[in-house]
Formats: sequence, structure tokens, C-alpha cells
Amino acid sequence: MLLGAATAPGGAPSRGADLMQKLKKTCVWALCVFLLSAIPSSAGTDSKPADNSLDQIRAYISTGWDSLTRSLTDCATVVDTKVSSASVLYLPADVAVPASVQQLEKQCNVQAQKLPAVIHHIGEMDPGKIDPAGLLYLENRYVVPGGRFNEMYGWDSYFIIRGLVRDGRVDLAKGMVENFFFEIEHYGGVLNANRTYYLTRSQPPFLTSMILAVYDAQKSSGHASSEWLAKAYDYAVRDHELWTSEAHRAGSTGLSRYFDFGSGPAAESVKDETGHYRQVAAYFLHQPDLGRKYVLGSSASKPSTLAAGPMFALQICDAAKTMAPASCDPAGTIALSADYYKGDRAMRESGFDISFRFGPYGAETHHYAPVCLNSLLYKTEKDLEQMSAELGRKEESEKWRQRAEQRKADVQKYLWDGERGLFFDYDFEKQARSTYEYVTTFYPLWAGIATPEQARAVTQHVGKFEQPGGLVMSPYETGGQWDFPYAWAPNQLMAIEGMRRAGFNDDANRLSYKFLSMVMENFRRDGTIREKYDAVKRSSETQVTAGYHMNIVGFGWTNGVFLALLKELPPGEVTRLTKEEDQVPVPAH
Repeated sequence: MLLGAATAPGGAPSRGADLMQKLKKTCVWALCVFLLSAIPSSAGTDSKPADNSLDQIRAYISTGWDSLTRSLTDCATVVDTKVSSASVLYLPADVAVPASVQQLEKQCNVQAQKLPAVIHHIGEMDPGKIDPAGLLYLENRYVVPGGRFNEMYGWDSYFIIRGLVRDGRVDLAKGMVENFFFEIEHYGGVLNANRTYYLTRSQPPFLTSMILAVYDAQKSSGHASSEWLAKAYDYAVRDHELWTSEAHRAGSTGLSRYFDFGSGPAAESVKDETGHYRQVAAYFLHQPDLGRKYVLGSSASKPSTLAAGPMFALQICDAAKTMAPASCDPAGTIALSADYYKGDRAMRESGFDISFRFGPYGAETHHYAPVCLNSLLYKTEKDLEQMSAELGRKEESEKWRQRAEQRKADVQKYLWDGERGLFFDYDFEKQARSTYEYVTTFYPLWAGIATPEQARAVTQHVGKFEQPGGLVMSPYETGGQWDFPYAWAPNQLMAIEGMRRAGFNDDANRLSYKFLSMVMENFRRDGTIREKYDAVKRSSETQVTAGYHMNIVGFGWTNGVFLALLKELPPGEVTRLTKEEDQVPVPAH
């Protein structure tokens, strides 16, 4: 296997990306383009829209909510193309099989089974002992992201709910929030998604934000219920406890980390990210100084006690030191360490899979106190303060206020870099702040942690991320979809709303227009809305080489963010969006 040097993480982005460039030249990308061209849009059209008006894309989104909605009375809902062809629906051990599920078994050749035991917290049950993997039962309908993501996801759902509320689909949004209550009650917490192999991890905590989005919409229509808010508050408290438990604590910092209770390779990666772990093993084999001990010599006859997962027969090849063809040194059979897989799984809980933000291939995720997670937990604590006050629970409200203030102080202490004017993740084992510039630096503005001076400093550095199509994830091209040159809807919303909260409306308007116009420009071309975009080329054509390679059509959170950003855009800028000939210049930074 021919190897080169890939972009280094955290403070060394200038290293060559030879490995990534070589991988980009393979046939994988050509195959992805072919597959994507065959995928219909969620609105039922794969051709160019008849007109170029804003009404057309609004109609696509409105219709899309229905085509992306899943129900456990629908045979197609139970299918999981990522892992298993078997159609199995699992119910909690202590829940009777509903009549609707009995009907599903008869009509759809679906097998309903009970989980082997009652679950009290995430990680209590080993998904490896549930064979085959399957969908976890939920009581209400829910909106999925699209394409291969045929289940309800933890953090996707917040951005989807923002769109549902904007479109007046409050009942559907409320049902999704109550599905999360069901997950907490019967599966131990808000899950990455409702599949058995996700029983070991959650996703970024947006539950209180979802609750309040629904509750505020109910208030506006005069249908708010204090009883529902009280129930929601109790479940939100239980969700918060997951993130402050021992396993999720970031050392002695007082902050939290991402952590997956499972071990070994992630099931969805083994099935759906062909060759990914081999690619990671080859990278670490060739770059032994870039990370903790993640590659171990291991064989069937002499297995390493620190290894986990499959073994890889690899060799190091080097064509740079000789005029002759590449010379190769045998490396033997190796395996990735259990600690690598723990970091890989934690990265997947973070939602940012895959980025080099937490070390190469996210391998060090569980060693960091992240800016995003702790900003969201501060927001959660402020929301719980507000909710408990509204419920008349003054002592609890004061407790949440104090907890939020303590987290804010810890964020300021560990995550703020005054010299660089940005928030950075903190490696609590090495006791060192990262230098990896990442778009999550705007999360403290959104959550209300940043002081006015900090908000101004962060916004002044927007040029590090700004491109013709909006904000890229980072300035570093690693081949991962959560790095340069990609722009994702959720982070546009978080950053832009953070800037608005801090009073930087001109920046917010400019960035909103760039992202919205890029989405519309691509929609005019192929009649779809996608999972992510190349913000440099303003294109939905992507060339990811690390992790899964597709760019899915749908797409739930892009739809929701489009509506949310559109609402706050000045009328003159909205009018500009309807002009197909309007072009966005490259920023002069």
C-alpha cells in the first residue's frame, strides 16, 4: 500500500496532504458521483425545477417533511441499509407489543423482538449481543435526515424541529421530542439514533432547545401546557445527568467530554465506510509521532492485549527517497488499539465524523473538553434554569443558575485563547489547549458564554472560515467531510445566530445570504437539497476521502436551517435570492 503524509492535526495544518490527494484520485469518487446521480430527491423530483423562484424551494421543503417522515406502521421504516438486510424491530423489555407493531409483523415480514433486559442508562446493554442489529421502537412519527439515514437522529432533530416549527408542523415536532422522552425512559438516554448499535452513545445535547422550540410555538398559538413542560423538564434533567456522570467528565476541568461506552470498531463504519479502518491504520503506521500509541503489532499467533478489532497486513512504501519505483518495507500484521476505537466512537457521538479536529481521524476525541459540547451544556443549564423558574421551582432554578455560571467560568479558563481571539478545545490529559481552528468557536456566542469583547474578537476572525458559500468547518483540508472545504447547515445556523445575539447583524446577513444562495443555486441545477456543500466551489459535488463518501439528498437539517436563516434575512436580501444571475464574490480577506 503506497502511503504519504496527511495533514497533521492541532497546530500543524501546513504538512502535506499527499495521502489524501492520492486517495482522491481513486475510483471511489467516480463511483460516488454515479450513485448520487441516481438518487431521487425527497420531494419526488430529480429534474431541474420548472422555475427559479424561492417558492419552488419552499415547496420542495414543505413536501419534503412528508416524504422524510417515518412511522412504525410503514414497512420501509424498519429497513437499515447501513448494516443488515434483516428487518427486526426491537421493543423495550418492559413494554407490551402494540397492536400497530403486530400489524407491521403481518404486513411487512418484520420480526418484532423484546430487548433482553430493561435498560436504565446508556451503555448498560452490549449491542454486540443483540443479533441481528435492528431498529428500536418509538411511539410517534419522526422526520429522518434522508437517504441512508432512515432513523431519528439526536442532534439532526433539533435543526429539523426548527424547520417544522417554522412550517407550522408543531404536532410532528412535539411527537419527535416525546420520542426522545421515550428513549430516555426505555433506552437510557437520547441516542445517536434509534438503532440497537447506538445503545452505547448519545449525540450533542440539544434536548432543552428542542423542548423550548416546541413549547414557545405552543405558547404563540395559545396551546402551551405547564403539565407538558413539567414532564419535559424532568426528562431534560435526566439527559443532563448523562453528560455530568463520571464517564463524560473531562478530567478535573469541571467540563464534559464525548464518550462512547462501547468498544472496538463502530458497526456502521465496518459496513458502510469501506476500508476506513485500514486507511487509519496505514496512516498511523506511517506517522508514528502524530498520536498516542494507536497502531500495535498483532497477529493470530501473538495477539496484542491492547488491540481491538480486525488486523491489517500493511507495508510502508516510499518513492520519494529513490529514483526507482517505490520501495516497500514489510510492516507485518497490525491492529488498531482499543484506545483508538474509543476515540473513534467518541468522535461519532460528537457528530463531527470525520474531522482531524481531535487529532488524526478524531482518534483523541475522548481526551478533549470540546467547545461545542460545553457550550451546549451551558445552554442546557440556562434552559433548565428558565424552565424550573416557570414551573415555580425557585430553589432548582437557582441551582441551575449556579451550575451554568460555574461551567461558564470553566469554559473561560480552559477554552478561551485571548492571544488568538478564539475558543479552542482542551486536551485535559496533556493539559494543553488545541490550536486547531474550528467553526465551533462560534458556539459560545450562540449559547451566551462569550463576553462582548470575546464575541467581537471571534467575529473579527470570521475570515478564517468564510468562503463564497458560507462558513467552512476549518481551514484544514484533511479529506474528512467535517473539515475544509465543506459547509454544513447546522454550523451556519449556530454561528450566524451567535453573531446576531452579539449584535453583528451585518456579518450574519452576509453569511446567511452566501449559504442560502449556494443552496438555491444547486437546487436550480438538480432540484435537490443536500447534506453538505463545498463552500469554496459553491457546489453540492463533494470529494470526501475519509469516512463515508456520499452527499445525501433530503436533507432534513439543511431544510430546517434554510427556513430558520431565511426568516431572519432582511427583505432586500430575500429578493436577491430569487435572481439566478446573482453571483457571490470570493471574500476579500
